[in-house]
Amino acid sequence: MTEPKPAGIILGGVPVARHLTAHAHDLALRVVEELAGQLAAYAALPDEQLRTDIVRVAHRSIRSFARVLDSGRLPDAERLAAIEESAARRAEEGLRLGAVVSAYHLGARVCADELAALARPADLPAVLQLNRLLLDYLGRVTAAGVDGYFQERQAAFGEEHSARRALLDALLDGASAPDAAGRAGIRLPPCYLVLSLAVGPHPDERTPGVDPVIAGRRKLRRLRVELERHVRGVTLSALTADGGPALLPAESAPGAVRAATWEWLAGVLAHLTRVAGAEVTAGVVAAAPDGVPGAVRLAEEVRTVAAAAGRPPGLYRLADVLLEYQLTRPGPARDELAGLLAPLGAKPELLATLRAYLAHGMDRRGTARALSVHPNTLDYRLRRVTAFTGLDATRPADAARVQAALTAHDAARP
Repeated sequence: MTEPKPAGIILGGVPVARHLTAHAHDLALRVVEELAGQLAAYAALPDEQLRTDIVRVAHRSIRSFARVLDSGRLPDAERLAAIEESAARRAEEGLRLGAVVSAYHLGARVCADELAALARPADLPAVLQLNRLLLDYLGRVTAAGVDGYFQERQAAFGEEHSARRALLDALLDGASAPDAAGRAGIRLPPCYLVLSLAVGPHPDERTPGVDPVIAGRRKLRRLRVELERHVRGVTLSALTADGGPALLPAESAPGAVRAATWEWLAGVLAHLTRVAGAEVTAGVVAAAPDGVPGAVRLAEEVRTVAAAAGRPPGLYRLADVLLEYQLTRPGPARDELAGLLAPLGAKPELLATLRAYLAHGMDRRGTARALSVHPNTLDYRLRRVTAFTGLDATRPADAARVQAALTAHDAARP
């Protein structure tokens, strides 16, 4: 038994191609009604657009499928180009791709239900042939729609990315940000939380046999996606795998950022660290748009000072490192403090011991474990530090002075 010729598909004695053509307008209205009732994206479209443009697209698609049933041939390049153009318009309007693809399937279901009502038990071979053609048609149309949608999104993304980068450059350079914001279609907020990020390596970047560039890009993509997901409004950034600046919009004035906002941002940074699989340290400063250039410099200094002071990865404001920041400012006081440790310049093991001892809260046994030495060896090294510098790090009275000297010493190094 041979399969029926596609062009000759008949159900209940009715040629299905002729039936679809005759009822195309009513079916198109039913498809649009189903779209508005089942897909929120289409329900949110203006009623005028639903009754004109969307009905027209549905009507054209139904007649296109009728021609497939009549000829037995799938849509040609001209018809697929029209589908691509329609999908591109949906992308331009902001509909999500899932809604667009769902619309194709919902329209196919409406047509299938209409034709199924014609079928009789003896029409099973014709129904199977019809289903095969419908699936082939739907596959071809869906592929064309996805292509058209992504072509439009890629073009829009390129323009959007360029406009946002121009706005970021204007903010960083102190140029005319309002003009750049207007071209990007972005409202400048009252305040930006200006971040200077330093991102450590992901373990994959150091794994033999793994391309570190690819691993770094994966880490960077996670950082960007998660940062944008947690922040309301448009985030501007120039991040690389090692870090960089990021501007997060805020609705309060720079001097009125609440403690809850800083706590939230610290939580976001902790989440970024977990998602990226790498340590993230950031300095942050709140600034009005015209104060971004200075805020970027200050945020970077705060981050650098926090790292130099041995602080763990995390979020730091100037208030968190006030003493260390002041100690790193050039001047005679800093030079005098740094000079206290000058005798240890040729003895790096003593400087390392001093750092570890202070970092571990003057815990003798904990420091010895961290350095993998016997506690007696640690005591011997600390006595040598005292002999060379006159500073006894084991005495609380001297500990603060030693820490200040270390901070000044690090800041004074070339």
